[in-house]
Amino acid sequence: MAQIEIRLPKMGESVTEATITNWLKNEGDSVELDEPLVEVATDKVDNELPSEAEGVLVKRLFAEDQVAQVGDVIAIISTDGDAVVEDQPVKEEPVAEVTKVEEAVEKIEEEVATVAATVNGSTAELSKKGPSGKFYSPLVRSIASKEGVSMAELEVIQGSGKDGRVTKKDILSYLDGDRKTAPATTTTTSQPVSQPTQQAIPASGGSSFLSGIKEPVVVPNPDDEIIEMDRMRKMIAEHMVMSKHVSPHVTSYVEADVTNIVNWRNKVKNSFQEREGEKITFTPIFIEAVVKAIKDFPMVNVSITGNQIIKRKHINIGMATALPSGNLIVPVIKDADRLNLTGLTKSVNELANNARNNKLNPEDIQGGTYTITNVGTFGNVMGTPIINQPQVAILAVGAIRKVPAVIETPQGDFIGIRHKMYLSHSYDHRVVDGALGGQFVRRVADYLEQFDESREI
Repeated sequence: MAQIEIRLPKMGESVTEATITNWLKNEGDSVELDEPLVEVATDKVDNELPSEAEGVLVKRLFAEDQVAQVGDVIAIISTDGDAVVEDQPVKEEPVAEVTKVEEAVEKIEEEVATVAATVNGSTAELSKKGPSGKFYSPLVRSIASKEGVSMAELEVIQGSGKDGRVTKKDILSYLDGDRKTAPATTTTTSQPVSQPTQQAIPASGGSSFLSGIKEPVVVPNPDDEIIEMDRMRKMIAEHMVMSKHVSPHVTSYVEADVTNIVNWRNKVKNSFQEREGEKITFTPIFIEAVVKAIKDFPMVNVSITGNQIIKRKHINIGMATALPSGNLIVPVIKDADRLNLTGLTKSVNELANNARNNKLNPEDIQGGTYTITNVGTFGNVMGTPIINQPQVAILAVGAIRKVPAVIETPQGDFIGIRHKMYLSHSYDHRVVDGALGGQFVRRVADYLEQFDESREI
């Protein structure tokens, strides 16, 4: 009886584990070689894992939403077709022992907090009670913070602990089922909307200038719809908030005349597609101009760690890509300065297609040193992009529009129709001053305006 162990593969240098999000095959199903077997999610990207063998899936060793480590056996495939493996239970946490320890810890925390409150005369602050007076242990509050459970929601959870205290078991039960079917009581709570929760945000570079931020507790109205953030949206939200608190953002704007580029692309796009089998868009042209400007101003291609500046040797351009779900991901073109326009076009198209079809590898979204985002895709003329940490700058390119413009000639000035667009350059003022940030985006515009309309490709 031949059995093949399917292990969780290594999916990037910094990826050590993945969450099983969706099994594409059931036990007993036939599986072809390289056929998608399971969907997994890491902190970098979601992926489909193909089967490494042909046969019958006889055992799934991890349930959906469980976390597997790189190298763990996640499934067993029999190449004999009808073989049955010994019953191996799906991996589970040692619930009983863990629960006993956690309950003991929670009880000790409550007793310590109560004593401390008595000594200092501040029960509400030191015993971590909610507006109703309920005690919430650090473990419960940590889970609530991680899962986005507001104080208003905590207040309506029925606790099974002493004096109705909410335990870990209670909040996990709430997250697993009760939250999805919770009645409108959560929307009619009498707690004031202005009641804040406080979450500490680590300060950049060891500085203590950020002691924390206050997030309001928002109570839904009875007719409001509550939509849970998916995993990727939570990651994006955390990343954006972190970036705004780490980097003092400044944005400079420049208008660029891209008439030559528009005319050139209209001239070559059909022949290029026939020859290369690829569509040529404006994005690779914008990236080419950004790469040239980075070579002129290399201090834009840096990162900050503490009080040190890391000057990047490689120019890796991230391109923000909207997914069908509405979320955003940033695949990276590595060593973009080594690619000609054809190479950039092929890289842009391949990464964009893989992103939209959920086929990106973890390494495809790692290592970026500068990011470009095309807000013009949505009809926007400009934007104020948020820096993609740990980078220090990002460029938003707006929609290309036909506008009347003054055209200067040796024979005099006249009004003509030109294709123009706005470039919005956001940068980290800790290391990129206004002069550098403004000169950089002006240089990008210069390269776009100087594009050779007779260029061969």
